[in-house]
Amino acid sequence: MKFLFIPAKSKSKINNGKIEEISKSLPQNIGIAYSIQFEELAKEVRKLLSKKHKITSLIQVLGCSKPKFPKHTSAILLIGSGKFHATSLFFETGLPIYILNKEGLEKVSRKDTDALEKRHKTSYLKFLNANKVGILVSTKPGQQRLAQALQFKKKLTNKKSYLFLANNINTSEFENYNIDSWINTACPRLDMDTNVINLSRL
Repeated sequence: MKFLFIPAKSKSKINNGKIEEISKSLPQNIGIAYSIQFEELAKEVRKLLSKKHKITSLIQVLGCSKPKFPKHTSAILLIGSGKFHATSLFFETGLPIYILNKEGLEKVSRKDTDALEKRHKTSYLKFLNANKVGILVSTKPGQQRLAQALQFKKKLTNKKSYLFLANNINTSEFENYNIDSWINTACPRLDMDTNVINLSRL
């Protein structure tokens, strides 16, 4: 079976006056991130903000990507909708995250990330006290980290561990197994709304 990927483009338009106004709230050195449907808008925003700011990078964010920004980046401006990417960028970079949406400029606050941080701590404690550990491995290209999973399994000498391989990981199936803690080697965003813990956090 062949797959054809056709990116959808946002029909939103850039308001120059609006960009000039939000520019006042942004630090000098900023990185710009965008989801694929906002690529053209992101390029326009970069052009406008470059007049008064140093744009350190222009990076597309994907559901499973972990983009890296130059050290001199002071904040990240996300061109998109929702807080999924914004919250994950906050945790991965530790930088202030601003979202440019139809309503204007919105800064991701600590309140937005508190629930996720608590979930991460709970997942970590579960792992420390677990007797049986399930290690999730995806067979999808770009997400398949079987070698890392096997290496991690070999190190778990004080716990019983089991490998779970799948193309699509269905977290609702977890309750069917007698597993105390789930370790994720697949999409790093899997920990956004579940009690799994990413291998990179251990």
